[in-house]
Amino acid sequence: MDNKDAEKLFFIPFNTGGHWLLLAINPIREIVYYLDSLGNDWTTYPDMKVLIDTVLQAFRAQRDIQTSRRGANSITWIKVACPQQRNQIDCGYFMLRFMRDTLAFGRLKIPTDYFEEFKCAFYTKDQVDEIKEEWCQFMIELNVCS
Repeated sequence: MDNKDAEKLFFIPFNTGGHWLLLAINPIREIVYYLDSLGNDWTTYPDMKVLIDTVLQAFRAQRDIQTSRRGANSITWIKVACPQQRNQIDCGYFMLRFMRDTLAFGRLKIPTDYFEEFKCAFYTKDQVDEIKEEWCQFMIELNVCS
């Protein structure tokens, strides 16, 4: 990465072993946005936090960023209050929808109370079906299923 990458979010779809959630990371600012459709805190998945913190610390070391200046524990985790799933099977679609909503706005920061335009307690069935349709269309266009 060079300086033009300073203001980018990198999306990490993360599977905890049975549940998908989304991490959106700004590695330069060392901010991790945590979006979980089950509402769990990142402390529920300590191995995930250790892994991401380690990656960001390695990134910092590779860029020769002084830890004394930044502080060894300067990684900021922000839990985003995002729409919650009402079942135990739609987490992957929620994760995709979170990513799509963020990309649709082209924003570099995710509000802790989610995006005003998409703020709701739950996605409707139509909203979940919409992302399912988009995903299917994407896969068909890639010709993955042939």
